[in-house]
Amino acid sequence: MHTLNLALDLAGTFVFALSGATAAVQHKLDLFGIFVLSYVAGNTGGITRDVLIGAVPPLAIHDWRYVAVSMLAGLITFFRYSLINHLRSPVLIFDAMGLALFAVTGANKALAFHVSPVAVVLLGMSTGIGGGMARDMLVAEIPIVLRADLYAVAALIGATVVVVGHKLNFSSGVAGLTGACLCFGLRFLAIRRHWHLPNAGTPEQSATHAPKHAGKERLR
Repeated sequence: MHTLNLALDLAGTFVFALSGATAAVQHKLDLFGIFVLSYVAGNTGGITRDVLIGAVPPLAIHDWRYVAVSMLAGLITFFRYSLINHLRSPVLIFDAMGLALFAVTGANKALAFHVSPVAVVLLGMSTGIGGGMARDMLVAEIPIVLRADLYAVAALIGATVVVVGHKLNFSSGVAGLTGACLCFGLRFLAIRRHWHLPNAGTPEQSATHAPKHAGKERLR
């Protein structure tokens, strides 16, 4: 179980770090800026999770493998950005992969610390969205979680699957894989098909979508 969680955690760190490095290149940051965004995007969610459950110092700080994986993602993006950029919307794809992996590993680690099921789901979500939020704020963008289609919701669903699987005594590997696939699938379909939660209307939007003849009728 520990080995599986570590492998998934490092994989999530790598793909989130790729999303951070890709965003850094797109914003024309230098090599140091690429490394910073790689590390921040790959590790902020995990650091937040570890601090909240009392697993200190966080793994991303005292385990060299997390730093190495983040720097490797930065170097690959710096020297081979053209290959990565062949993917459609690479930041969104890597972000979706990292979201799925971190939602599952965050939930699994929270379960190991015997917190309540609700807290497990919330910690899984916060692990998944933390890196993307920090990445976007560093490049002065509104975080994806606040504007994207089914982002935090997908993480919540993935973490919930892990909790339900644990309660039903399913294998942690099966529950984790199912949760990760469901989270990634929902996020990917939301990107492709523009699924989203309803937005609040504003007076300006109402005026923009008002029938053109409404003004004429008021003048009569």
